[in-house]
Amino acid sequence: MARGDQIYVIRPYLQLQAVYQHHGIDCGDGHVIHYRKLKDYEMVACTSVDTFAQGRKIYARNYQVCYIPNVVIQRAKSRLGERKYNLLFNNCEHFATWCKTGVSDSRQIRDFLPLTTKIKTENLSQPLKQAFEGANRNDSTKLLNKALADIKVVWDDTQPQYKHSLQEINTWEQVAMKALNNNREDLARAALARKLNYKKRAQELKLRLEHLASMTETLLLNKVESS
Repeated sequence: MARGDQIYVIRPYLQLQAVYQHHGIDCGDGHVIHYRKLKDYEMVACTSVDTFAQGRKIYARNYQVCYIPNVVIQRAKSRLGERKYNLLFNNCEHFATWCKTGVSDSRQIRDFLPLTTKIKTENLSQPLKQAFEGANRNDSTKLLNKALADIKVVWDDTQPQYKHSLQEINTWEQVAMKALNNNREDLARAALARKLNYKKRAQELKLRLEHLASMTETLLLNKVESS
């Protein structure tokens, strides 16, 4: 780690271990500027490294192109006291990445919800959110924990299958082209048939991922609104 580095630790998010990275900017003097969670809200604050890490291992994110340390820290200090935290659009990683590169981005949101940019929030289904209505805070938190954990199990099973199907589509396309170049139309037809099967499978898996992303966004928006 060095002055001006974008650093992060792995923190538990509700009951989901090792899926939440908490990011900040290393000031190089034993302090870190980050979105600190307080009792009722989150605020950009300068705290000690120990407060930031909470006993966890600290990692640094490297970039090929980024601002020099003085500029990174200046940008971080310019937002001290900010209270505009949003889990999906302005979280701690968005903040730290903006300080470091000028681009507000969160890889963990993009990796976990790669399809949310295509989802219109006004069209989100309401059943899960309605399930929280009337429940006390402790009960709604338990329901939220369970729902997110269940969704992640299905997501972790589905996403690799989707990526594998996309790879197979490309592979069988190449096999078909090579067979045609060798005047083996029979092999080319068989390869294209395999390609179509994987394409159909990929479409089915994509729909499942879109549904999971939609449900997850509903839950996360409910978390933001109720926090």
